Amino acid sequence: MSSGSAIRGSRVGSSPMRPDERTEPAPRRQITYFCAAGHDSQIWFAAEAATPETWDCPRCGQPAGLDGANPPGRSRVEPYKSHLAYVKERRSEEDAQAILAEALAKLRQRRGE
Repeated sequence: MSSGSAIRGSRVGSSPMRPDERTEPAPRRQITYFCAAGHDSQIWFAAEAATPETWDCPRCGQPAGLDGANPPGRSRVEPYKSHLAYVKERRSEEDAQAILAEALAKLRQRRGE
């Protein structure tokens, strides 16, 4: 066993985890987004990065926009739909019966009935 005062996982001569005085951080800018619930969120972006029109509010999860006087409305929450619900939207009852009859006929033919 080694006995020493070194922190496990560190190495001798490693540099500190703080920025060096000789380097400058990358230029960035702060953009404020406003949601319909009245929250304002300050988000930092790189100076050359394009800012999105909307951002999800970190407090309530609703969309937030750049215009404080006219924030985007609350997003509409779609109810969960099962696979069967989506199939029923695309197919009529007659189509479903025809597809079922065709699948059963193929199954019976494979079984030799």
